[in-house]
Amino acid sequence: MAERSTAAVDVADNSGDEPLAAKADEATTDGTAQAQDTEGAGPESTDGGQSSPAAVPAAPDLHSGHKLAGRYRLEECVTRLDGFSSWRAVDEKLRRAVGVHLLPADHPRARSVLAAARSSALLGDPRFVQVLDAVEEDDLVYVVHEWLPDATELTALLAAGPLEAHDAYQLVSQIAQAMAAAHREGLAHLRLTPGAVLRSSTGQYRIRGLAVNAALRGITSDYPLRTDTEAIGALLYAALTRRWPYESDAYGLSGLPKDLGLIPPDQVRAGVHRGLSELAMRALANDGATASRQEQPCTTPDELAKAVAAMPRILPPEPTFTAPPQYQRTTYQQGTYGRPSARPLSTTQPVMATPPPPLQSRTGKALKWAVSALLIAALGLGSWQLAETLLDRRNDSGEPAPTQTTDDGTDKKAVEPSKPVSIAGAWDFDPQGTDGSEKPASIKNAYDGDAGSYWSTDGYYTTAFGNLKDGVGIVLDLGKVQAVGNVDVSFLGGSTSVELRTTDSSSAPQAPDGFTKVAQGSGTKVSLKPDKQVRARYVLVWLTELPLSSDDGRYRGKVSDIKITS
Repeated sequence: MAERSTAAVDVADNSGDEPLAAKADEATTDGTAQAQDTEGAGPESTDGGQSSPAAVPAAPDLHSGHKLAGRYRLEECVTRLDGFSSWRAVDEKLRRAVGVHLLPADHPRARSVLAAARSSALLGDPRFVQVLDAVEEDDLVYVVHEWLPDATELTALLAAGPLEAHDAYQLVSQIAQAMAAAHREGLAHLRLTPGAVLRSSTGQYRIRGLAVNAALRGITSDYPLRTDTEAIGALLYAALTRRWPYESDAYGLSGLPKDLGLIPPDQVRAGVHRGLSELAMRALANDGATASRQEQPCTTPDELAKAVAAMPRILPPEPTFTAPPQYQRTTYQQGTYGRPSARPLSTTQPVMATPPPPLQSRTGKALKWAVSALLIAALGLGSWQLAETLLDRRNDSGEPAPTQTTDDGTDKKAVEPSKPVSIAGAWDFDPQGTDGSEKPASIKNAYDGDAGSYWSTDGYYTTAFGNLKDGVGIVLDLGKVQAVGNVDVSFLGGSTSVELRTTDSSSAPQAPDGFTKVAQGSGTKVSLKPDKQVRARYVLVWLTELPLSSDDGRYRGKVSDIKITS
């Protein structure tokens, strides 16, 4: 049951009969308690009414083990409601868990569900649970989507108590930005409830059921921007107070006291962040309700995202550390070796006489004179060496480098200081990609000496390149075999993991294993220094983990500068 509540795209918990603007839904927390009670529960019409139960075909009568398209094996039914069912399934081809919505092909909403699923799949935004397939086959319509076993519903998070101010700030910021991006593509959610919001183990919030949840329930809205904005305000209100901002109880949360109206969160619970409280009221402003300082209400997710960005950033709470226990001497340290003392110490024992000051005897005086003499000798020797060094520097202008004599009597020059190594050319290195290319047009920006320009990788859904490849990188041609002592790499956008690989062959290898790994590191400014001296013709800067980009929510590596010294 724990996996079901955290990962299933279950629409039963989003299936109230009234929209958010008309108070709240009568629903369970995880959406499974009412899943089997479908008799007499007809679909909603577009005007919020109920249609005749006979107009909706029964949900497909399938069982665990049934396969769809010879690929998706149904495992567990998590919802059976209103003529459709939702399942946890296994994609046997890719060996991963998925979720599946099923409904008969003659269901009155089958076509709208297919259209919503295909539109949602085209968005491709990682902030939403992705639709993987939408098929009509054998009198069935089914929609396949991601299954996130490591994510937790907002419903479960609120069951433990209100969120901290920093967590609530991250919630409204990420959800508002994601919904603003969806609306720019013409997509609305219309069923954005605590059960539709998931938080991953990395702290990123993801939205499930974009357009599909509403299509399954037959929900439409004349004002989709306002509906989704008010829903985000309700989520923020619940996160701050653990109360649903309407009189009815919903999603495991108690509603507000009756006849009290919509009051700000900081009047419901003490210690609520004032700025977030006012932001929730601006998003929920409706029928005359306004924020406490009379700001303009936010009527679109984009306006709400801009209002969040205009707030001072809320930092996470400082970590608390438990003080170590006070040090206590053990009986072993006191000399009793675990045995009780033969006799208790008397509290009337005489105090021992204070010992004489140290180094007052004849031996102590001699020791002080000896130490003083050694200090004077050391100072003299240091002064002589310093003067000799200064004279050597004065006489060294235009002279050859100093030499040192080896055991066989031959002289060789001293080790020369490191100096810059020029880069004759470079190209992108993507041997595991489908096209073998990774932004080749901007490759020169990585070593042009301009920290403002950069070479960027493609965008991926995870820090590990979406599990599609081991890495990408840049091959630098030094023109000839030279000593490589250090490679400094600067990144933009966040901490990036990188490896330094080299080869002294006359031609560059075509695979990363053709290079020799000599150093690795991570950060925004990484100094890659081999453990021993390396001579190479080709140097590979190989990126292995990417940071999250704030531009579009994907993971990208951005190399702004590369410097090589001998």
